[in-house]
Amino acid sequence: MRFILFFVGFMLIGLLVNAQDLVLKGSVLSQGIALPKANLRLVELQRYTQTDSAGSYGFVALAKGKYQMKVSALGHRTQVIQLELTGDTVLNIELLEDKQELKEVVITGTQKEVNRLESPVPVEVYSAKFFQKNPTPSIFDALQNINGVRPQLNCNICNTGDIHINGLEGPYTMVMIDGMPIVSSLSTVYGLSGIPNALIERVEVVKGPASSLYGSEAVGGLINIITKEVTKAPTLSLDWMSTSYLEHNFDLGYKAKIHPKVDVLLGVNYFKYGNKVDDNLDNFTDVTLQDRISIFQKWNFRRNKNRLFKLAGRFLYEDRWGGEMNWTKANRGGDEVYGESIYTKRWELLGNYQLPIRERMFFAFSLTNHQQDSRYGTTSYIAQQNISFAQLTWDKKLRNHDLLLGAAFRYTFYDDNTPATMSLNQINATENTYLPSIFLQDEIKLAQKHALLLGMRYDYNSNHGNIVTPRFAYKVNFDENSILRLNAGTGFRVVNIFTEDHAALTGAREVVIASALKPEKTYNANLNFLKRIYAGGHTFTLDVSAFYTHFNNRIVADYETNSNQIRYDNLKGYAVSKGLTGNLDVILDFGLKINTGVTLQDVALVENGLKSQQILTEKWMGTWSVSYLINQLNLGIDYTGNIYGPMRLPLLNDLDPRQPYSPVWSLQNIQFTYRGFKNLEVYAGVKNLLNFKPTRNNPFIIARANDPFDKQVQFDNNGNAITTPSNPYGLTFDPSYVYAPNQGVRAFFGLRYNLR
Repeated sequence: MRFILFFVGFMLIGLLVNAQDLVLKGSVLSQGIALPKANLRLVELQRYTQTDSAGSYGFVALAKGKYQMKVSALGHRTQVIQLELTGDTVLNIELLEDKQELKEVVITGTQKEVNRLESPVPVEVYSAKFFQKNPTPSIFDALQNINGVRPQLNCNICNTGDIHINGLEGPYTMVMIDGMPIVSSLSTVYGLSGIPNALIERVEVVKGPASSLYGSEAVGGLINIITKEVTKAPTLSLDWMSTSYLEHNFDLGYKAKIHPKVDVLLGVNYFKYGNKVDDNLDNFTDVTLQDRISIFQKWNFRRNKNRLFKLAGRFLYEDRWGGEMNWTKANRGGDEVYGESIYTKRWELLGNYQLPIRERMFFAFSLTNHQQDSRYGTTSYIAQQNISFAQLTWDKKLRNHDLLLGAAFRYTFYDDNTPATMSLNQINATENTYLPSIFLQDEIKLAQKHALLLGMRYDYNSNHGNIVTPRFAYKVNFDENSILRLNAGTGFRVVNIFTEDHAALTGAREVVIASALKPEKTYNANLNFLKRIYAGGHTFTLDVSAFYTHFNNRIVADYETNSNQIRYDNLKGYAVSKGLTGNLDVILDFGLKINTGVTLQDVALVENGLKSQQILTEKWMGTWSVSYLINQLNLGIDYTGNIYGPMRLPLLNDLDPRQPYSPVWSLQNIQFTYRGFKNLEVYAGVKNLLNFKPTRNNPFIIARANDPFDKQVQFDNNGNAITTPSNPYGLTFDPSYVYAPNQGVRAFFGLRYNLR
């Protein structure tokens, strides 16, 4: 009996072993030629292999059953194959060439969905995967990896900031969500941090003039944040990350079909940082404490003939503060313990509706409400801004003309408790601005390789009158992988100091507006060349641009004439921003990807024949990301970083012992991502590997941190601080000396889950 049981058991084990010992092998070909270094993955088993030099591959020890195999190779279309294994199988696979990487659809350059190669305006595209190489809790931080784009902190205490493009400050950059210009003025400073990264499909960046199409604010360029298409988003996505600084970030995405013709996508972002850190021992928080939640919802409606109808809404609430380590909310607005406390409430509604007619006409709209309740020591800033925007466009093709005709209307309500809304009799008055606009764009196909774009926009500003902004672009395709583009245009910008320049409120300086500020006018041009080379299975893409912007009536903040004031006035001269920027993308056939960029720029002010470098603007910068996937280990490695040249910094006087220029500084990060689990990625790494802080080689960063209300400072008759035994440098309290994050080396760990 024992022998029979042993024999039966042995036979069953043999059958199981045979069932688990199937072989799948074959070759991967392209146009009948063996394709080495092609990647193959059995999705259900999370098993990987790669073809050898003869194009052959093999999987062993497989069980009978159904499998899904994903096959990919550089320069070829990815193929997904459904398999059912019943025995050993030989499967040869033919991959089709695909050199269309540059032909992804973009909308930002021309307000139309066009192939990137066909756009007369150069558009840089950054996917969600690009930003995952250095995960951050907000899009504001994520932009640090884009060449020519720099998140600039404007306050050592509350850590608010703006986005610089090619050296131009944040107010010269228009930031949009899904093509709607809703991030402006108040939200330029406060709103960027609340956009959930998990719902970002891609970010499109235009460096250069775009005023004729998007309005006068797009003087230096624009950033368009494209959220995920509802129908293409994962059913469920989760992303959680924490750092050794005890920062915690959580992103949730959920898609549901609530009706046969209605899909909805919900996104939630929550960020919490409540850890007081004072490594430089000045009794002030090194990093601002934050408690933020953002809820985003996007609706897609299916209509007859695939006409477009989308709605989206977002709500943001943020409570952030920084200041002396013993500050509590009971000290808010008082003069005993210094703190900067900012409460932000913001909601947005935006939509795009295609009219039910034969012609391609679209009606887009957005509504935003932003409420601000802030205290900067004893200075209060309480503001409300409402913006209503509507735009009707007609997209029409006539022979070799591709026309876009549009009419827009923008209404802005703004009120605060500062001199910005004081009337001549010193009575608080609200600001109401009406801005009707019309614009026309004509893209003319001159020949097979040549295209010309002409544009004109007319705005009527109820406070400043007529504004005309022309635009010109020319594109020549030398071949399918070589493109030259020339863009030129003008810009016009009305300034609101308190909503756009956070330094006007922080610290103890008095704000002085020297005269009635005139609107700024600009003339700008951009020359771009793009070249892509395929060589031996490798891909090299070179993208180089030269840019030039000339300003009249440039509004400048003067920190130096009086150490206790910030004086705003139009420049008695002109300002210039010019330079060169270039990106090099390299994809090697063994899986190594390199993206690197360099920008050289000269941003200067010229007054009375004297030229000076703009404060807080680097002469040069560089960025890089290096990525490699070890297929055998299911392990991805990402090394990212940036480096910045010296910047002129705002000193209080000639005795100020702080460095007048920043050193060359760099933020570098490394990340390891394990992809061996189904639908789940585990990532970990280290940020700021070099442990750089702006305190390096400086005696202090915040001036007079021991006397934040200037109670012990003595002033002369002109309002300047004078030297005393207790104030040997003649300084006042000032936290505006900031050029880099004051956060050292830190580890991070996270989980990313996607369910399709």
